[in-house]
Amino acid sequence: MSHVFLYALVGVGLFTLGLYTLIVCAHLLRKILAINVMGSGVFLLLVALGGRTPGAIPDPVPHAMVITGIVVAVSATALALALMLRVRAETGRPRLPEERLK
Repeated sequence: MSHVFLYALVGVGLFTLGLYTLIVCAHLLRKILAINVMGSGVFLLLVALGGRTPGAIPDPVPHAMVITGIVVAVSATALALALMLRVRAETGRPRLPEERLK
């Protein structure tokens, strides 16, 4: 098994795990962490796609996209955590308010 295939397999696994957690959990902090795990899976996939041919120089564009994505993910996580704290301050619990259909 090559390292490219291993990176791709782990990336798909992380994305699937994050998607499952995003759907199942109602707690906002767990949802934020699930989105970060999904992003890490996408980053691993991009790194795996950057080294397609063995023995050749890897393509620098996917690696640059991963570095940029990490910076954006940190900023988005900070914004999401601030919004979660605001929801907790307003409702008293770290979950989204449930609206019931009548």
